[in-house]
Amino acid sequence: MTEVLFDTSAYSALGRGHRGATAVASSADRIVVTPVVVGELLAGFKRGKHARRNQELLRKFLASPRVEVVPVDSDTAERYAAIVDSLRAAGRSIPTNDVWIASSAMQHGLPLVTADAHFHGVPQILVHPLGPV
Repeated sequence: MTEVLFDTSAYSALGRGHRGATAVASSADRIVVTPVVVGELLAGFKRGKHARRNQELLRKFLASPRVEVVPVDSDTAERYAAIVDSLRAAGRSIPTNDVWIASSAMQHGLPLVTADAHFHGVPQILVHPLGPV
């Protein structure tokens, strides 16, 4: 069984028909997203010209039996703290929301599908890079 966690950039790439994102999505038995990803997407839709259409596409995506929104909970928070500590020790930082997304990937033991290179600096997770989007 293939299971992955999509970040915001992966979902966006999928929506634009990116080959890598499409290949991962079609071969995955389970695609996980977090409330942080859903929130980033909804916030982005509010600034766009096609908010209603984008919200409907997201609703359909989330309704798929292969897609699951996992909660952010106290276990996620423990991993968040570990990742932040590790990044600080390495003299690195990434956006706060991305630390939460990485924490969920770590918690659930899932590879993170992303177009964002800064996730490679998080040693606690496996990154499935999409390449240019």
